[in-house]
Amino acid sequence: MSFLECLPGTASLIEELDKKLLVLLRDGRTLIGTLRSIDQFANLVLHKTIERIHVGNKYGDIPRGVFVIRGENVVLLGEIDSEKDPKVELKEVSIDEILEAQREEQVKKQEEEKKRNKALLERGLQPHAEKVVEEFQ
Repeated sequence: MSFLECLPGTASLIEELDKKLLVLLRDGRTLIGTLRSIDQFANLVLHKTIERIHVGNKYGDIPRGVFVIRGENVVLLGEIDSEKDPKVELKEVSIDEILEAQREEQVKKQEEEKKRNKALLERGLQPHAEKVVEEFQ
């Protein structure tokens, strides 16, 4: 029995070992790091990992070091081609600046969601139950 036969669900990931990857997680976070290890459940170990936060045309990188990711939390995984130039012009900003921009964006989205839910309730429609409970607490 070969090594690839032992890891049927993750065999294609073996080719990605020691490559720089972008990983999008189920909670929306974006991680960039070098793939160092995988297992049969597609759990990943990234080395020299950064968490990249995008807000509009700005981004900031937060160093995270070694990062262990449970396979079920991976939404998207892809190799980063450092040779290609990005077509979208993004401006790198400080960690503090990007975290503040992210917070402002989240507050804005929450306010818009509250307005939407209120409008739905006024029309006799029921918005998503969890969100209604959160708003009225």
